Amino acid sequence: MKVLVPPIKSQGIKTKLIPFVSKAVPENFCGTWIEPFMGSGVVGFNLAPSKAILCDTNPHLIKFYNELKEGKITPPIVREYLQKEGALLLKKGQSHYYFIRERFNKQGAALDFLFLNRAGFNGMIRFNRKGAFNVPFCKRPTRFAKAYVTKIVNQVDKIATVIKNKEFVFICQHFEETIKMGSPEDLIYCDPPYIARYADYYNGWYEKDEKKLFEALCQSPSRFILSTWHHNSFRKNSYIDSLWSKFQIQTKSHFYHVGASESNRNPMTEALVMNQTKFDLQR
Repeated sequence: MKVLVPPIKSQGIKTKLIPFVSKAVPENFCGTWIEPFMGSGVVGFNLAPSKAILCDTNPHLIKFYNELKEGKITPPIVREYLQKEGALLLKKGQSHYYFIRERFNKQGAALDFLFLNRAGFNGMIRFNRKGAFNVPFCKRPTRFAKAYVTKIVNQVDKIATVIKNKEFVFICQHFEETIKMGSPEDLIYCDPPYIARYADYYNGWYEKDEKKLFEALCQSPSRFILSTWHHNSFRKNSYIDSLWSKFQIQTKSHFYHVGASESNRNPMTEALVMNQTKFDLQR
């Protein structure tokens, strides 16, 4: 299947796992698709039916997509912005990146968030404890070449079309509040930060958070699909056995890449945890 790639990237983006996740979605599903951890949004943008509630605790992510939905951000606006800031980046180098980062941390403009996301090191989203974006520059002043700007603009255009043609709602709130919104007709897709593989995307993720998620999903009347890591070459996710083993679990090996060198490209086995055994994963 052809996967739509969203304009905002995040570590752990599930682009290559869309076919795997799609097999866990019932063919006749027509309820509301609910995501407590929107992240990049790639799963919902590709798999959600006509209605979706996409949530995250990162207010900047939600602001970007609400402005896209409202028409405050459009492909022409994105092109003009990136061409302007890209030219300044080429002229001034990394000093302009840090100028944009400081401006963003003061004003929180959605287009500045897009710029930082695509010009920061390794496409990371990371904030410090004070809520300030702190990813360093990727050291490529030519980052926003014409072809790259066009690529981003096309991504904005395709996701804007998805949002326009479907009933999508974007909300900034805690995952427990989002899970409470689910009904028996709905499907909750959860892609929380990987437990025991900490990276401060916007909020940390600890054992207490994993247990709260487990309790919330157990109490929900909705069907759910949880995406998490199962094991890698060095260790196993202990929470698979201690929390999630009572549910149906499907696994798939893939690669993740974190850091600047290929030596950091390692195999990872992804797990899909589901509370509905009738999901047909063989179709």
